[in-house]
Amino acid sequence: MSKAPKTIEEKYAHLLLDYCLELKEGSSLLINTSTEAQPLLREVYKLAVSRGAMVEVSLDFPEKQELFYKYASQKALEKPPEFASLAMREFDNLLTIRAPYNLRATSGLDSKKMATRQKALKSINESYFKRTASGEMKRALCEYPTQASAQNAGVSLQSWREFVFDACRLYDEDPIASWLQVRKDQQKIVDHLNKCSEIHYKGPNIDMKFSTKGRIWINSDGTANMPSGEVFTAPVEDEVNGYARFSYPAIYRGEEVEGVELWVEKGEVVKWDAVRGKDYLDKIFEIPGAKRFGEVAIGTNYRIQKMSRSILFDEKIGGTIHMAIGQSYIQTGGKNESTVHWDMITDMKTDSEITADGEIIYKNGKFTL
Repeated sequence: MSKAPKTIEEKYAHLLLDYCLELKEGSSLLINTSTEAQPLLREVYKLAVSRGAMVEVSLDFPEKQELFYKYASQKALEKPPEFASLAMREFDNLLTIRAPYNLRATSGLDSKKMATRQKALKSINESYFKRTASGEMKRALCEYPTQASAQNAGVSLQSWREFVFDACRLYDEDPIASWLQVRKDQQKIVDHLNKCSEIHYKGPNIDMKFSTKGRIWINSDGTANMPSGEVFTAPVEDEVNGYARFSYPAIYRGEEVEGVELWVEKGEVVKWDAVRGKDYLDKIFEIPGAKRFGEVAIGTNYRIQKMSRSILFDEKIGGTIHMAIGQSYIQTGGKNESTVHWDMITDMKTDSEITADGEIIYKNGKFTL
């Protein structure tokens, strides 16, 4: 019988391996992280190998991306990385522990080189989406608090640690039991939504209608993202119409765009604007598939109530919705393909509602079901 975890990192490791991945003896596990996550990495590694898993670790280090884009040859930019290609084809489990050194590392880098690299990564991304959608590869994404993330969120490192660990329910007596309750509560919501076809987000910032006929709403209960707390699906690609102003800054690849406005007709973004950063928005919409939506979602994690500038947390804010331009999640039945998946968030706590097939199911930030 294993000992009860004592430290917060031990508790975190048990949650990731026992709840998120349900790691099995003899299975293979790839851990992607940075040297900043060593306290958690050690506990995850120790627990995983003690369970009989075959573990490999891929470690990031400071300035890795900047050095690559500055010095890599054209051939290196165009060639898919061999280990990542193998991993996406062969590993049973993928755990990504975000622990950044610098959240603006890609800001200002050569956009043409980055576009070339994105094309090279296309086959790897396709393998990832297909294998995770089918369940052939289980994946979990989480965050370990670092000074860079704390500064990005505008708080002290200690405050950031408390925020991250509370959002993951690590201060609860039994975090796994807490997440199982989240799963149960959200299942009632997705069961209802999966019987509906026409959804309408309406409020001061948004008036957007879309069809989800034939699509599957997913209960995001913390198994793939830790923390989680959302329900999501992919809209029918040519049946999204309306307007949205995203009240939270939209952050993607280290760039921040404020006051994004989108006008949508027959599933395509036909006009866009922003208070700040429109030039970056213009570049993104040049990428194939970026003018259509890959995801529509509703945040349900009410332990998260302030923006952290980390999409892992921000898209889960209880009382918000988000819509993602670009790539769909295959498990929802979505068909849009793109190298982009950019979540944009707006508040729904005031004078707002969501209807499903004409019935109000959500009012001012809360489900009414």
